[in-house]
Amino acid sequence: MQLLPNDLYEKLEFDKVLQLLERECLGEPGRQLAREARPTSRMSQIEVSLAEAQEYKYAYEHNDYFPIRAYEAIDEELDMLRVEGYVLAVEGLRSINTILLQARDIFRFFNARRREAYPNMYRILRDLSFNDELNKAIEAVIDEEGNIRPDASPELMRIRRMLGSKQKELEQKFRVIINQYRSKGWLTDSVESFRNGRRVLSVPSEHKRSIRGIIHDESTTGKTAFIEPEGIIDINNDIFDLETEERREVYRILRELSAQLRPYREDIRHYQELIVRFDLVQAKARLGIQMDAVKPKLFQHPHFAIKQGRHPLLYLKNKRLDKATIPFDFTLFKGNRMLMLSGPNAGGKSITLKSVGLMQLMLQSGLLIPADGETEMGIFEEIFADIGDQQSLEDDLSTYSSHLQNMRNFLEQSGEKSLVLIDEFGSGTDPKIGGAIAESILKELNEKKVYGVITTHYSNLKIFAFKTQGIVNASMNFDKDTLSPTYELQVGRPGSSYAFEIAQKSGLSKRVLNYAKHRTGKNEKAVDQLLVELQQEKQEAEEKLAALRDKQAKLDRLIQNYEQLHKDLEYRRKKVKLEAKEQALQQTARENRDMERLIREIKEQQNLEKAKALSVQVKQERAQLSEQVTDLREKIYYQPTVKDKKKEEIKVGDFVKMKTGGATGTVEAIEKKKAVVTMGQMRMTIKLRDLQHANAPLDVQNGRSVQSDTASTPAGFNSKLDIRGMRYEEALKVVEDFVDRALIANAGHLKILHGKGSGALREAVRRKLREYKQEMEISHPPQEMGGDGVTLIELH
Repeated sequence: MQLLPNDLYEKLEFDKVLQLLERECLGEPGRQLAREARPTSRMSQIEVSLAEAQEYKYAYEHNDYFPIRAYEAIDEELDMLRVEGYVLAVEGLRSINTILLQARDIFRFFNARRREAYPNMYRILRDLSFNDELNKAIEAVIDEEGNIRPDASPELMRIRRMLGSKQKELEQKFRVIINQYRSKGWLTDSVESFRNGRRVLSVPSEHKRSIRGIIHDESTTGKTAFIEPEGIIDINNDIFDLETEERREVYRILRELSAQLRPYREDIRHYQELIVRFDLVQAKARLGIQMDAVKPKLFQHPHFAIKQGRHPLLYLKNKRLDKATIPFDFTLFKGNRMLMLSGPNAGGKSITLKSVGLMQLMLQSGLLIPADGETEMGIFEEIFADIGDQQSLEDDLSTYSSHLQNMRNFLEQSGEKSLVLIDEFGSGTDPKIGGAIAESILKELNEKKVYGVITTHYSNLKIFAFKTQGIVNASMNFDKDTLSPTYELQVGRPGSSYAFEIAQKSGLSKRVLNYAKHRTGKNEKAVDQLLVELQQEKQEAEEKLAALRDKQAKLDRLIQNYEQLHKDLEYRRKKVKLEAKEQALQQTARENRDMERLIREIKEQQNLEKAKALSVQVKQERAQLSEQVTDLREKIYYQPTVKDKKKEEIKVGDFVKMKTGGATGTVEAIEKKKAVVTMGQMRMTIKLRDLQHANAPLDVQNGRSVQSDTASTPAGFNSKLDIRGMRYEEALKVVEDFVDRALIANAGHLKILHGKGSGALREAVRRKLREYKQEMEISHPPQEMGGDGVTLIELH
């Protein structure tokens, strides 16, 4: 990835962000990795880095402790371990043991649940395995405090036991001797000391001939002699010999342990690299938590849709001072690629420009950015910046010459995937000439289709941006009444420098200001005044438009709700009427049997005319009632809607189901206005108008099935669904089919069993239910009846 100029990190203060990242690392290898962090244009690498940091941030915020602690580099120990026969020191083995213990804990952290919860973090160690024997070998020799264990070997146990016995004997005899000589006044006030590793008496010089023993030393003044009494010389010699044996045995133990670890030095190096990688991930996450940062939606191509963005360093500073940081929204749309940002000095233009550049560098370095979670950002292959004083004494360049040199580099090396950041475009020379050159450069950059953020005070550049496709004006909002900046970014309109207004507030006399206005000329003054008025009028218009849009949205929702309620009410009214007519038809059928019996009696009495009249009357009544039922059914089930008219006709091979509900089947043949439908093991002939298209039946794998233990509705619909053990996508399809059948069957109460687990299936149910416009109430039963492992739906 190309970055210009060479001090781009310093210009955008990315180096300070890396310093903050380095400070969050727990070990020097991690800090070194943080210092070497560089942006990349590889989307896969950026995506993985952001996902790792986001997962660690989630774990940290939900108190899911990740077992990583302070550690030291062991590269030197591993390099020396390569040498055959080399014996590692206790300190080196202690550092290796720290690495191994952390690696062991990290491998244990990723149980089955966490592998699913943190897939990107788990991918870091997925191809590795941990060797528990290495820990056991070290811990058999070194204790938790980093000392050689007393039971590291039987021989060491014997030596230390004897050493302890001799030291106890020495202590007892030394006490007796001290008491003896102290009573005679032959010892100084300090009584005893150590010389040459031996415990000795502190004796005044005049009494040194009175005590038999070895004189090890004398004080600088010669007034005190340090004597090892004759009675403990043999004991001290024994202790010296035992300490020598102890050192020799410890060396042998460490030599064996080093030899045992030597074949696994590359495995240990991998464990260290693993910890260093996780160290950087946790540093990114902790820094992201401080900045309230998120992982934005990522695009392979250049793209900007920043919502509630904040300058990372300014946000941290204001956070410490308990001050608010005003966020900005920065979205390029309708083919625009470049933002021409104008407004008064100290209004926040440069901070906004640097915020965009710094957030882009952070993003492409795998760092979370301080913005809203709905933010969208793309990937650039080149980032160029011209910010601040570019004067170079070494190259004998003035500030303006240096600006022009940067512009030449930008024009030569930029393209469609370049981001160009220019602060105070055109400044540094004569305004008219500088503005003309800047406009020409802007034209070339726009033709090369680069992306960019540019700040300026020049009116000709604002006018050029207004007239040119691909460039959009923007301004930093300014309160004209108080003549103070609001630091709010407004995309879509230019801003005034408010030079005369600010000058007037500063106390300059009207005579000075009037002369200045006269010298600027009518055109310049008219353009600036127009921008001032345009900004004020635009702000008022936008406020009114926002209010109207809010009212319109509320009205649309009310209309939509009313139409849906009216439709549902009409449907229910017809349904109730149909049920009443069907009951009447059934009652008529029952009464018909009585009527037939009466007719037979009349026939038997030879009153045929009366029987015929009565029969005709009954048939007419039944036909009329049947016609009413059929008409209602047509209106409820068969009357086509606008949506139905657009559907294709049913053909052989289509998946269909009854309009009144039921299972899904396949059309085998069509004869006239009837279809032969296969549903499981059954073949039925059904009228085409009674059928509708349906989704393909799900082939649920692994023996999973949708179970039901509640009573079915008249349409054959089961109101209970069990999706436990299903995959996320599979569950979405099953729930959709279940709710569709519930609506067709006019079911009122639904129950879905999904279990608790990670909550993925519960989220799948919620997501699918939100897609329906049908009014419904969603809840969970008490804990003893399943709690949030069960979702209850009340359809209205």
